Amino acid sequence: MYKISLKDWVILLTIVPTTLIGFGLAGYFSYSRNAEMDEVLNLRAQSIIEPLSIVGKAPLVNNNREKLRRMISHAHRSQSSIIKSIAVFTLDNQVFVTSAYHGDTNSMRLKAGEKLPIYTQSEIINDFIIYRSPIVDEYKVDKRQNSVKNTPLILGYIAIQVDQSRIKFKQQSQYLIAFTMALLGAILSSIFAMKLITNVAKPINSMVQAIDRIREGKLESRVNGQLIGELNFLKNGINTMAQSLGNYQNEMQGSIDQATIDLRESLEQFEIQNVELSIEKKKAQAANRVKSEFLANMSHELRTPLNGVIGFTRQVLKTPLSDSQRDYLQTIDRSANNLLTIINDILDFSKLDAGKMVIESIPFSLREAIEDSLVLLAPSAHKKNIELSINIDHSIPDSLLGDAMRIKQIMSNLISNAIKFTQHGSVVIDITHQSIAAKKTAIKITVVDTGIGMNSEQQQTIFKAFAQADQSITRLYGGTGLGLVICQRLAYEMKGDIGFSSNTNQGSTFWFDFECGVSSLPLNNDMDAHHLANKSILYYEPHNHTRTATCNILTNWQMQITSVDNLIELEQAIIEKTAKGDEGFEFALIGHDNTATALSELKKIITQVKPHVAKIHLAINSNSPSLQDALISSGALSSLSKPVTANKLSFALLAKQHNQFKTNKKILPIKVLAVDDNEANLKLINALLLEQVAEVTLADDGAKALELCKHESFALIFMDIQMPVMDGISTLKAIKNNTCNNKTPIIAVTAHALNGEKEKMQQQGFNAYMTKPIDETMLSHIIYEYCDFDNFVGLDDDNCLAQLTVQEDVNAPVTIDWSLALERTGGKVTLAKEMLTGLVDSLASNQHSIRQALIAEDTKQLKRLIHKLNGSCCYTGVPNLSNICQQLETQLKRNVALDHLEPEFFELFEHIEQVLAAAPKILEKADENIP
Repeated sequence: MYKISLKDWVILLTIVPTTLIGFGLAGYFSYSRNAEMDEVLNLRAQSIIEPLSIVGKAPLVNNNREKLRRMISHAHRSQSSIIKSIAVFTLDNQVFVTSAYHGDTNSMRLKAGEKLPIYTQSEIINDFIIYRSPIVDEYKVDKRQNSVKNTPLILGYIAIQVDQSRIKFKQQSQYLIAFTMALLGAILSSIFAMKLITNVAKPINSMVQAIDRIREGKLESRVNGQLIGELNFLKNGINTMAQSLGNYQNEMQGSIDQATIDLRESLEQFEIQNVELSIEKKKAQAANRVKSEFLANMSHELRTPLNGVIGFTRQVLKTPLSDSQRDYLQTIDRSANNLLTIINDILDFSKLDAGKMVIESIPFSLREAIEDSLVLLAPSAHKKNIELSINIDHSIPDSLLGDAMRIKQIMSNLISNAIKFTQHGSVVIDITHQSIAAKKTAIKITVVDTGIGMNSEQQQTIFKAFAQADQSITRLYGGTGLGLVICQRLAYEMKGDIGFSSNTNQGSTFWFDFECGVSSLPLNNDMDAHHLANKSILYYEPHNHTRTATCNILTNWQMQITSVDNLIELEQAIIEKTAKGDEGFEFALIGHDNTATALSELKKIITQVKPHVAKIHLAINSNSPSLQDALISSGALSSLSKPVTANKLSFALLAKQHNQFKTNKKILPIKVLAVDDNEANLKLINALLLEQVAEVTLADDGAKALELCKHESFALIFMDIQMPVMDGISTLKAIKNNTCNNKTPIIAVTAHALNGEKEKMQQQGFNAYMTKPIDETMLSHIIYEYCDFDNFVGLDDDNCLAQLTVQEDVNAPVTIDWSLALERTGGKVTLAKEMLTGLVDSLASNQHSIRQALIAEDTKQLKRLIHKLNGSCCYTGVPNLSNICQQLETQLKRNVALDHLEPEFFELFEHIEQVLAAAPKILEKADENIP
């Protein structure tokens, strides 16, 4: 940016204003003089032409050309300085007479079509002005002017050609003189300005230059010369300042030299320390890298055997079991799944301190998550004979969007702490909510215990890492003291909070809240308790909170409840029911503590109630199989382990409705190869396959699988990806290139469930993709899709479809089962929506193509289209459409005539229309649930 100097300011404030004013005045006065001269010329011309137009009337009327010529010639000679020619024109625009025979009469004549002027007019043509004035007879009226009354008769007009060259010359001379004077004034102003610059600006400029040199470090610079007035005082001040700065610089340089010596010594020490720190940093990074690799490897190594635990637990659950055995195995399954989820996210815990913890937002069932936590914690409460009770507000939506694992983690920590520090009494949980938006709610979970409590000092350290209430408690109860710290961090990450209130020996109340989205789509079918509506039930429970919570569940099911809290009221309720003439209660639910006399007391109650109640169910704070068997043998239908939840109670009261349909599967006469380096997983997939195929060959690495494929043929190959010796991808390529199984379908089986993993495996050459833990339905579908159909011919029709299709509740068919779609995609809402959208987008074209193939009776094309549609239905949660596609593909592969399949095709088209009609609403709700 340019800075204006003092010299520039002098020029701007003296020369420029003077020049502008001078030229402005010159221009103004010159313009005024020119306008005045033009006005004088115009008046002079009018004073000549108007008298001539008046005196020229008589000669024009009498046609006296000579007289009129003398008149205008005299006027021409008298005004020859400005007049070049005078001419008189008749009414028909013809020259009547002119003062100059060689004059330019054409320019003076009116143009063709122009009307005769009724007053004096002027026209500029080049350097001449043409004035025209009418010659009129005032005593005669022009009858042609119909629109104007009493208009004088126009006889002709007179024109004067005025030369304005002299006037222009004078005007130009005037401009020249005026601007010359203005220029002289500007020059004179410049002379005075330069004098001022010489006397003031130059000395000041020399001072500025001296100061610049001083600023650059040239402290020997001085301002020289004899100046006048204030400038001389300024010069002396600058020179004195330069001298002082020079002295100060010398002193400072000495200090700098000394400081430099000291700094050099310090830098040497710092360099040594930096080398030591760099070595320690590399060691820390190496240790951290080893730790990260260890965590990653351990996470994978733990996940792999857990797949075997989960798989074999599910296998055992298929066998005949007692209720207690089934309960134990289901607990193992839930625990293993919880542990698997924690292991999958174990590396995320290191992100807490960095503030990078990722909180999931996926659909989950709140009541299922709560029950999973309570099932694991209940045995600890039962062992101490503590009453464990939970009350869930029935208005809380069950299908939510959030991180279920983190919620269960916080709740489990609070409840386990409550049980740990409570020796007798109860631990009760209350769950409430508050809507904060149309699709968002705030859940609050409160845990109240009757334990030892805390004093004010202990409460100050409760949320500090590696700390508990006091050291004696640490020794007595154990624990790392990290649980509540992690809970607090997680609550904050879920846009919530955690808090407590406590008094010594009076128990504690812990609570935490969090925000969740409300899912518009249910994850699984709501509990079907409509069969219990208006049923009568006698409920005995001495504990107030448990009784209130269970009554809320029963009331929500619209049951007729008779609730009592002591044996006297129990007996009175039976007497009153009998007195009314009723048959008795349809159900009885008896709650009791696990005391030393619990068995005998419950037997007496069962004996007392049995004659009046058909179905007796017990709820005790014990999971002892022997106690439960003894109670059931005494006449109870079931013995529930507290806390009583809606799922447990519904299963007990509706035992018949929960019976599962089982089918005897036929074994397919095929040989399958399974490859996996983990022994447990290999045993599991072997057990699952042997339920469906005749022979399974096992290999624990890729090299052994390749060797087997060179000598044997297989109908299907299930291949693990991450294996020693030879990984799954390398084995696939070798089998395709060098063995007799080059056309055998190969299925990828991996513990990775990342986005895009399926597409990646297909690009490598795998025919299909399965994730661990292995889903039996998907396994059946893959065997059906990729196995040669000739192997199915020996199976009868009923059992064939029973084996190859997903068993659905025939009493409640659904068009689109969103929970099934989420199950197929590992709970990923976005992927489930993409899969369903792809199916819906292709249904119309597929339906049209199938109709065209039916018309053309093209069986080969129909097989291809139905097979393609069947594969699309596998991952999209459309059970009805999937079943009919599988039936049609089965019949088509068996070469059944198209005429015999007409009902099935009608059903297929009907299911397609139903999916197309239901899909928009499902997809709209899915969009609302995508975070």
